[in-house]
Amino acid sequence: MADVKETLVKEAIRRAEEEAERSRKAAEASADTDDKGEGNAGKVNDPDKNKGKAADNATADDPAKDDPVTDETVSEGNVPEGDDAETEDESGNAQEADAAGADEDPDGKKKKSGIFSKKNKKDPRDEKIEELNDKLIRNLAEFENFRKRTEKEKAAMFEVGAKSIIEKILPSLDSFELGLKSISEEDKASPVAQGMEKIYKQLMTSLEDAGLTPIDAAGKEFDPNLHNAVMHEDNDELGENVVSEELQRGYMYRDSVVRHSMVKVAN
Repeated sequence: MADVKETLVKEAIRRAEEEAERSRKAAEASADTDDKGEGNAGKVNDPDKNKGKAADNATADDPAKDDPVTDETVSEGNVPEGDDAETEDESGNAQEADAAGADEDPDGKKKKSGIFSKKNKKDPRDEKIEELNDKLIRNLAEFENFRKRTEKEKAAMFEVGAKSIIEKILPSLDSFELGLKSISEEDKASPVAQGMEKIYKQLMTSLEDAGLTPIDAAGKEFDPNLHNAVMHEDNDELGENVVSEELQRGYMYRDSVVRHSMVKVAN
């Protein structure tokens, strides 16, 4: 049973590692796809940016900007400062538009920041690991229940088998007892009688070690759970409902009765 349990545990751990590895690869592939999508979205042409570029080109083509600044021009107040300021304002607006366009997707919808968008999202690899751990724990619990149930069934089968064998041996014990009772006092010293008695004691010792015990009946109060009354007699020397004679010995195997004692009950 220990080898089977160890094999099942190793197999469950191997499957969990394989599932975790596949989940990790899938998550990395998904992350690469998201990064590529964000990079392409940032490269979409912004109309405000193109407008700013057009304004810069128009300013570059303005001949007034290329005219040299002379003393006469300064005195007349014709210094082209306004054009330069406008150009700088347009460039600043174009940069702001570029920054704003980076936060928008091609459909004009404002994108959510990557930090906040993934704040509440759980890593699929962690979810897969939790799922595999749950499956492993459940498999171990089921295996433990199976082991305990199997041990109980084996013990019950052993009890039934042992009880069945003992029931088949009891007639031989009865024959030994009848044979020893039939030997006269003169023949008890003979080798045959002594051999029978020794074999009977050896057999009883082995059965008692296995859990077989004889039921005491003579002189005891009648118990229907242990005794089987087949005769009745009136006896003033004995009390009411007392076993006066044991006709056939009964036996118990551990806590169960193998055979009830056949008895004669007085009064």
